[in-house]
Amino acid sequence: MDTLNIHAAKTHFSGLVERAEAGETIIIARAGKPVAKLTPLEPQPTEDRVAMAARRIGFLKGQMSIPDDFNEMGREEIERMFNGDDQT
Repeated sequence: MDTLNIHAAKTHFSGLVERAEAGETIIIARAGKPVAKLTPLEPQPTEDRVAMAARRIGFLKGQMSIPDDFNEMGREEIERMFNGDDQT
């Protein structure tokens, strides 16, 4: 991890960005005191990753079932708990 003063960082900024893109972290200092850090960003999803993620939607289709009363499951117990009638 290199440490550069602000003047050198301004002079070589595009090169520093290329180094950060390559995974390097650079510290920028003022009067020898570190004040900023130039770090690489996490890779953004490429079109291939986005397409692959889109294909994963529905990959369990037909392998699971949801009961018809899914929205009502546990309603009585939840109402008891919210109303303070639960004695647990």
